[in-house]
Amino acid sequence: MVARHDQTTDPELLAALLQARRGTAFFARKLNELSDAELDGDSLLPGWSRRHVTAHIGYNARAIARLIQWAATGVETPMYPSTDVRDHEIDFGATLPPIALRHLFDHSAVHLNVEWRDLPEDAWHHKVRTIQAREVPAAETVWMRSREVWMHAVDLDNGAGFRDIPVRVLARLLNDITGAWHARGTDAGLVVKVTDRNLTYGDATSDSPTLVSGPLAAVVEWAAGRGNDGVSAAGPAAEAAGGAVPAAPKWI
Repeated sequence: MVARHDQTTDPELLAALLQARRGTAFFARKLNELSDAELDGDSLLPGWSRRHVTAHIGYNARAIARLIQWAATGVETPMYPSTDVRDHEIDFGATLPPIALRHLFDHSAVHLNVEWRDLPEDAWHHKVRTIQAREVPAAETVWMRSREVWMHAVDLDNGAGFRDIPVRVLARLLNDITGAWHARGTDAGLVVKVTDRNLTYGDATSDSPTLVSGPLAAVVEWAAGRGNDGVSAAGPAAEAAGGAVPAAPKWI
């Protein structure tokens, strides 16, 4: 008989799994609050309706489940054959009847959860490859999913905000985003200060930086390109924009 509990006993991994499952439940709540007609409305992502966001989250669960199957069996099973296939899949999913779209989300979430639950302890260390061609341990898939469900629950534009995302998720998101900027060198002359956490990121070498500051939730919202409510800016880029908060560097 298959055990009905996670095979891993790693406390950090169990905590991460709980966070991802809570994010999935949060996304489900915001999705289920929408009527079928409201699924046709715009999301917070340019060019994407709420249907696109929902399809993306459903197919993302299936893609991550394929990585877990790879970790479990050793048989290479990519997330997607290509980014073009992924994009086509999302566009197709957005055309599904509302009940089919909702079932896609529900069933794929359950499938991924079962794959996580049944993965043996040692297999969490097995390497898999993301759509960006990064080799990561299977344990990294938990964060990959957590990030998607929490952020895209906000993108449904149904009353959720970055303030609803747990602090641990927000902090790791900001680390990911600022790390991507640094790797590309796009944070030159930019300093980001989180006022309610006493955290600072960015170009510490600049003599005259543009400083963007605000509480954690507002800073992550700005850094992720979702808006600038609650943040302020000072320095060259802000002055050039007439005192406005400059757009964040591209993240992904």
